[in-house]
Amino acid sequence: MQTLKNQLARFIPARAVVAAMLLGPIAGALLAFGAIAAQEPDVVTIDNFTFTAPMLTIAAGTTVKWINHDDIPHSIVDKNKAFRSKALDTDDAYSFTFASAGTFDYFCGLHPQMQGKIIVK
Repeated sequence: MQTLKNQLARFIPARAVVAAMLLGPIAGALLAFGAIAAQEPDVVTIDNFTFTAPMLTIAAGTTVKWINHDDIPHSIVDKNKAFRSKALDTDDAYSFTFASAGTFDYFCGLHPQMQGKIIVK
């Protein structure tokens, strides 16, 4: 008859293999989700008449996406006319790729008190 210690020694590795097989795909999915979430800093949301993040620093060549979560339209307008969106209804989005370095001050064309800044390095 095997001792309890020997029985546990054989049982635990088998259990670990089964757990790894079951949890491996879940861990992979979470890692993939983390990679997607890592891209989120290039998104500016519009909510409650506010740009979040109001200031964003990015590398040249990065695309920034604005998403309107307000119940009323907003637009994105660069003060130096480098870009301008149409009026964005609820859940509409606008994207712009910043090809060169510089500071881009922008505002809502419908509500000019709403302001933000993109710094491209």
